[in-house]
Amino acid sequence: MTNGVSLSSEQVNLAKDHVSQAFPHMVGTLGDLVRIPGIAWDAFDANNLELSAAKVAELLTETGVFDWVEIRRAPVPVEAGHEPKMGAPAVVARRAAKNGAPQILLYAHHDVQPPGDATIWKTPEFQPTVIDGRMYGRGAADDKAGIVAHLTAIQTLKAIAGADFDLGITCFIEGEEEAGSPSFRNFLEANQNDLKSDVIVVADSGNWSIDVPAITTTLRGLVSQVFEIRTLDHAVHSGMFGGVVPDAMLAMIRTLAALHDENGNVAVKGLVEGKAAELEFTEADLRRDSGLLDGVSQVGDGSILDRNWTKPAITVIGIDGQSVALSSNTLLPSVKAKVSMRIAPGQDPDLALAALQKHILETAPFGAKVSFGEVEKGKPYLVDSSGWAKPLMEKALTQAYGHDSVDIGIGGSIPFIADLVELFPTAQILVTGVEDPDSRAHSPNESVHLLSLKNAMVAESLLLLGSNSVKN
Repeated sequence: MTNGVSLSSEQVNLAKDHVSQAFPHMVGTLGDLVRIPGIAWDAFDANNLELSAAKVAELLTETGVFDWVEIRRAPVPVEAGHEPKMGAPAVVARRAAKNGAPQILLYAHHDVQPPGDATIWKTPEFQPTVIDGRMYGRGAADDKAGIVAHLTAIQTLKAIAGADFDLGITCFIEGEEEAGSPSFRNFLEANQNDLKSDVIVVADSGNWSIDVPAITTTLRGLVSQVFEIRTLDHAVHSGMFGGVVPDAMLAMIRTLAALHDENGNVAVKGLVEGKAAELEFTEADLRRDSGLLDGVSQVGDGSILDRNWTKPAITVIGIDGQSVALSSNTLLPSVKAKVSMRIAPGQDPDLALAALQKHILETAPFGAKVSFGEVEKGKPYLVDSSGWAKPLMEKALTQAYGHDSVDIGIGGSIPFIADLVELFPTAQILVTGVEDPDSRAHSPNESVHLLSLKNAMVAESLLLLGSNSVKN
């Protein structure tokens, strides 16, 4: 591949002009998508996912650039003896590269999170509403804005380079990302030939701010473990045996407390730690973005971004004991908990799980019996910065936003990116997006900043224009 791809000032100006002209229509398209409450959770109407996929397929077809556009599904892995189940509808479109140009895959997802508590929303959840330059509505940022960014970039490339451009483009718009992508791996394997690309653009992340664009270069992985502690073979009266016999709740509380040291650092030994990019992020920024209450201190040592992006973190996300409403003077014989551990880039999930289990066994007090249950694992991600795609994306973002692009990390996980890395090992992967710190993805009052969305459209348009000039 040719390195050092440049973007001419004429291309930049043409892209900005075309996006500006198309933007009002594309904002309307985003609103149309937001109105479709496609949620891939079993408790919600699956017909809306069908409507959402059909709308996305229609929009991709209308670009007039693809050889074909199809709605496809793959089976969800199930245990032996269970009924087979198909995953949610995904949309795949492909135009083959020619004359030695690269193939670029544009990823986004059309499903959304459940709306949550309607009383907290300031606007109707699925009615796109523009207030002070932001469009509010479930999915407006995560990730229907990613879909319209792809559509606008494709249309801009066609308008500037002509309908007979050489660049190969594949679109993969998933339909179950918010439900954990259960059929994702099977989908990739079944469609590997159609999805194979030189560059993969994942439009499901965010920027440093509405003014400062970013490429996400690190993602923490995930290891979660359900475990049970038992101390008795049956419940007994706390007055008769309390102070002599350890109950399971006491043992569980002591075990969970031992997951962190006195400063709040993860106490599990042998886990990988890293260093984050040196960007300015103050305690005031943290308190604003997280809602940390006045007087409540931070936990852990090191910079805020190290702790949030490149060091492990452990959260107890569930305990099955006894509710206050049903409590009685009883020593509980067993208690179950679920621990979620975010692991740093470079950490092997299997080794992290083994370290966590070893720590739990060693810290469970009073000889309490420990048994391990369900496990979830997701690999972390560290971008491979070699190749021409990332420098081109950096140039495109800088020229679109008028501010230098920065590299950022995310404390959360996008486990399917590890699947992309594994199945397409030669592809250059770019994790981008249109969210900003106030987008509130997954929360009530989700929104996208429209000027930032417009700049993201320009940036992706420039990426496609630059990629069109690359030759194998």
